Amino acid sequence: MANPFVHIELTTTDIDKAKTFYQGLFDWELTDQEIGPGMTYTMIKVGEGTGGGMMKAPRPGMQSAWMPYVLVDDVVAATAKAKSLGATICHEVMEVMDAGSLAIITDPTGATLGFWQPKAK
Repeated sequence: MANPFVHIELTTTDIDKAKTFYQGLFDWELTDQEIGPGMTYTMIKVGEGTGGGMMKAPRPGMQSAWMPYVLVDDVVAATAKAKSLGATICHEVMEVMDAGSLAIITDPTGATLGFWQPKAK
């Protein structure tokens, strides 16, 4: 598959409750990382398969939701192509620390999807 799902992210209104629930439900390893002043991102290692992360919803009123990220070779080109096919750009391309770049789109049916391009090594 040319564009596999590579990361699944939970944005939640209650990060502590989510951590407790998913640690109790699955044998996931959760590791907190400081990503900025007062900001924590929890990495999810699942063993085999696609891992992910979770974070507290950054804005009041956001609902808790899971979002998949798809691997792309060129996040700028993928975002432009999605827009040309009718997607709405929810989050323009942005760098994520030294890890890579992402963008978030909503497809013409209303489903949200992230693009991920790892930083070249």
